[in-house]
Amino acid sequence: MGCAVSTETEPGTEAFDPHSRYALSASVSVRPEPFGALIYDFHTRRLAFLKSPQLVTVVRTLHNHRSVHGALAAAGVREADHPHYLHALAGLAATGTITNEGHAR
Repeated sequence: MGCAVSTETEPGTEAFDPHSRYALSASVSVRPEPFGALIYDFHTRRLAFLKSPQLVTVVRTLHNHRSVHGALAAAGVREADHPHYLHALAGLAATGTITNEGHAR
C-alpha cells in the first residue's frame, strides 16, 4: 500500500486510453454464449457478461492490434457504435478484465 504521495498506481486505476494496446488479463477466462460471453476473473472472482458477439471478438483480439481503435476497426464495428464500445471497454479496463499493454510504437 502506497502513501498519500506515492506515484504507484493500483491495477485498473489508470485512465482508459483507446490509443493504447490492451489485452485480456491473464487471469480472465471467456466462455462464449449465444448472447455474447461470460467472463470470469479467477483472481478477483468477478463474473461479468459481454452482451454482444462483436464485443467478444474485440476483447479476444485486442492484443493483436496496436490500439483499441484498431481492434474496433478490425472487428467491423461501425464508427457510429465506437462510443458505446469504448464505454464498455473502459469499464472492463477499470475492473482489470483488460489491461493496458502500452502505447503503440
